[in-house]
Amino acid sequence: MKKIVKILSLATIFLAFSANAEVQLKDNAEILGKWNLYAEAIKLDGEKKAVTTEWDFQSDGTLLTTSTDSVGRTKEMKIAIKYSVENGEIKKQVAPGREKYDSCKVLEKDDAKMTLKCSGMFFFLKKL
Repeated sequence: MKKIVKILSLATIFLAFSANAEVQLKDNAEILGKWNLYAEAIKLDGEKKAVTTEWDFQSDGTLLTTSTDSVGRTKEMKIAIKYSVENGEIKKQVAPGREKYDSCKVLEKDDAKMTLKCSGMFFFLKKL
């Protein structure tokens, strides 16, 4: 009986780690183009907050973000920040003009969607 409990415990741990396995990007060619950032969440399996933002990863290391204000006060805001792919992760500027960068791990990625874990926030994107 103890052996079965140990095996089940190990299997559970293995499944938990494999469920959050990271995708290691080779370079920025894997993410180039426009992505619709449609939701964000504090926890991967938590409640998702809908957002209306477009991320355009350009080959020159520029990430153009276009956000639409759902309330309609500012309508649309465009911001260009720097990004790079280092050690399999996306490093993006926290704010334009600042040399502080946020590391974003790619948790899931295929040709149509991508899930990122940045400092304290999960981002859910679809390829446009």
